[in-house]
Amino acid sequence: MIKVRIISPEAELFSGEAQAVFLPGTLGEFEVLPDHAPIISSLDKGQVKLRLAGGKMTVFDIASGFVRTGRGEMTVCVEI
Repeated sequence: MIKVRIISPEAELFSGEAQAVFLPGTLGEFEVLPDHAPIISSLDKGQVKLRLAGGKMTVFDIASGFVRTGRGEMTVCVEI
């Protein structure tokens, strides 16, 4: 599991664990799984999709943002 935090200037949208996270990168959608190499990436308009325990999907529509991953944690800063 990955510890995920999704924040916007207005509020914290999500804080919890996910099995996988799908992100709308500027060069196309990409997936982050547990033990992913550390990255920082910009995000385009699209959807941040979280696969939670049991396979349940949670989706957030975003206008833009960036993501930072490392040591089993991910922070996604977004404009909605």
